Amino acid sequence: MAATNEPLDVTPVAPPARRSRRGRSVAVLGGITIIVGVLISQGLVHSLNFFVTVDEVSAQRVTLGTSKVNLEGKVVPGSIQRSAMGSAFVMVGNGKYRVDVSAIGQPPQLFGPNIPVVVVGHFLTPTSTQFVATQIIVKHTATYIAQHPNRVTAPNGTKR
Repeated sequence: MAATNEPLDVTPVAPPARRSRRGRSVAVLGGITIIVGVLISQGLVHSLNFFVTVDEVSAQRVTLGTSKVNLEGKVVPGSIQRSAMGSAFVMVGNGKYRVDVSAIGQPPQLFGPNIPVVVVGHFLTPTSTQFVATQIIVKHTATYIAQHPNRVTAPNGTKR
């Protein structure tokens, strides 16, 4: 190292400017709020159970393929066939489209002809009308029992 005759600069250096604690706290809280908001919105979107009607399925058959779907329609009178494995029936919508359903397991107590139901399952092939259901959900209003007496059995065995 070569010696120089220049004097050393020993002037005090100002410390770097510090961000205020308040600004940092606001930034952290803002980030946490955004993250929580995104998580909640994604949870709500993924927890919704959408269904497609029998009529809508006719237009969406190719895009639905054999993926799981919630299918809504009305049970055709005279089409219910029960077996030890479950039941088979035909569903219709408001139009002319029909879907043949093979349901695994016992249907709910309110299941019957002319009852609106939602079946959860999939089509056998992307172009078939044969639907394999793993669950049947009966749709009805709060006034159902009054409109259909003797259809619901209470836990004590009486009819409502």
